[in-house]
Amino acid sequence: MKIVVSKEPPKGFDISVTVPSGYPEEVLAADLSQKIESHLDLPHEARIQVWLENARASDAQLLDALNFAPYRDLLQMRCSLPVSLEGIETRPFLRGRDEVSFLKVNERAFRWHPEQGALSIENLENLFKESWFEEEGFLLYEIEEKLAGFCWTKIHTAPPENMGEIYAIAVDPDFHGQGIGAPLTISGLHYLANKGISLGMLYVESDNLPAIRIYEKIGFSVHSVNRAFHN
Repeated sequence: MKIVVSKEPPKGFDISVTVPSGYPEEVLAADLSQKIESHLDLPHEARIQVWLENARASDAQLLDALNFAPYRDLLQMRCSLPVSLEGIETRPFLRGRDEVSFLKVNERAFRWHPEQGALSIENLENLFKESWFEEEGFLLYEIEEKLAGFCWTKIHTAPPENMGEIYAIAVDPDFHGQGIGAPLTISGLHYLANKGISLGMLYVESDNLPAIRIYEKIGFSVHSVNRAFHN
């Protein structure tokens, strides 16, 4: 179990550190300080972000003692598969054809998001190299040959959980209000269930209430909270 420093901190931060779920409370503050101080190249007024996976109520006091304040909660939601609701017809992403249209919709849909909204073609190519990437699990939804939305899935192979993730999902703002988000999510869940996956999972910002309501209607419930702090 290690504290990890991101290779590419999000915009506005000089360094981003992630503390894994279940990290021992008694050494968290000391280990976190040591990890940050080991980066000697940081500027004096460095902006530092700390992510706590599956945050505990007691963690806030430990981070407060290090002059870090919470500013963002990311909910992990889960649901049992399969779901009985109806999806929509999609097609798989095709490398060499769909990169530009996907990145355009992604940027428009996630302009507010510090990580997903900054996705570049280089980032995308790196994701294609990940062992979990499958074109058939990267679902695109088109209206009159225009990309209206996407649902990108990810299967987690590490035991003990037989789990599939809605890794990224979005609808182009031009198509908001047409009821696409829910059936597009369901299509992703159907794909995962057809792959033999019995547990669906996704992450959503705690203040994204419209999305949370959609996911709850599908059958998702909150499993844990990842909490971000800044200095």
